Amino acid sequence: MTRPVRIGVQLQPQHAPDYGLIRDAVLRAEDAGVDIVFNWDHFYPLYGDPDGAHFECWTMLGAIAEQTERVELGALVTGGGYRNPDLLADMARTVDHISGGRLILGIGAGWFEKDYDEYGYEFGTAGTRLALLKEYMARIDARLKKLNPQPVRDIPILIGGGGEKKTLRLVAEYGDIWHTFADLEVLERKSKILAEHCADVGTDPAKIERSVDWPGADKAPALVAAGATTFTVGTGGPDYKLNEVVEAIRWRDEFNPESVSGIA
Repeated sequence: MTRPVRIGVQLQPQHAPDYGLIRDAVLRAEDAGVDIVFNWDHFYPLYGDPDGAHFECWTMLGAIAEQTERVELGALVTGGGYRNPDLLADMARTVDHISGGRLILGIGAGWFEKDYDEYGYEFGTAGTRLALLKEYMARIDARLKKLNPQPVRDIPILIGGGGEKKTLRLVAEYGDIWHTFADLEVLERKSKILAEHCADVGTDPAKIERSVDWPGADKAPALVAAGATTFTVGTGGPDYKLNEVVEAIRWRDEFNPESVSGIA
């Protein structure tokens, strides 16, 4: 299966004391020609002042859905233990409708202990968080099929993480997109493991899109050859600089001659 290369931006909702800074960054990113606008699902900054300004993920996704016209949008990724999964499915369906069918439902097992402790969620262990994610994926899938009205489209499920026994198994069972922080060697090795899980559950591994962080124009072609087709650049507040995003978009447009960018 041949896919065009796509560029995402993760507008990290940290260190922006005024939401207007994020609104402006979304506008600039869509105008620049990104394919996807992501945020993240944390309650506190991950770098810089640990108690700095921070905004909530899914409220923001509703605003981004209303503000934008073309880009897909989603969380990279939703913390699996933060929300009742049936409610999360309903939230996703609602944002999908607000956006006219542009939502990607990104989810992972969660890892940042402060999020859990400060907001009253049980952190547990990596094993218990993955077990909960497995339970939640089944419930999300079932709830999405029951909702009225139904989502605008079959909402793509993005699962983040690289655990070989459990996470990749969930990707094989439920995922449309697999996001990993892997380098080239690890991506190649784990893609083979994912293919084995897909064979076990009867999924075509070619149908699962590979998503990675943007490595720079010099390294991106090798990752594409290894199967990656979505690259995401992260940027935080208060400045939300898009220089690297613009570089990635230019590379994409040369790699995909049919791409239409907002860059003059």
